[in-house]
Amino acid sequence: MSDYDLMELAKSMLSKAYVPYSKFPVGAAILCADGMVYTGCNIENAAYGPTICAERSALCKAVCDENLNIEKIAVVAETEDYCYPCGVCRQTLYEFSPNMKVICGRRDGEIRVHVLSELLPYAFGPVTLNDK
Repeated sequence: MSDYDLMELAKSMLSKAYVPYSKFPVGAAILCADGMVYTGCNIENAAYGPTICAERSALCKAVCDENLNIEKIAVVAETEDYCYPCGVCRQTLYEFSPNMKVICGRRDGEIRVHVLSELLPYAFGPVTLNDK
């Protein structure tokens, strides 16, 4: 699946986002090595802390399906600038695939592609815990 095709699936989630407070919908789509795609959107909460980002929403679906071999994720918002995963999402995604491609989109359809480890240098992950 192309990066642009995955981005279109992420965009399809913008209308499903539950964002009554920020009014900032985000969509995400994860592609796993077996070709399965998992989509997600952000889901806000009045208490703010329980809010879940689109990236983690999609990731939870993949994990529940025991599909942990993640190749790439597309993230998009209705913004003029590129939408990047927040720090919490970067850390959570790193747990499963430090070298996944992160495709960041913007409203006009342009994308930027990074490797997750570039976006979270010196990350704390499973290898860190084994390095005692």
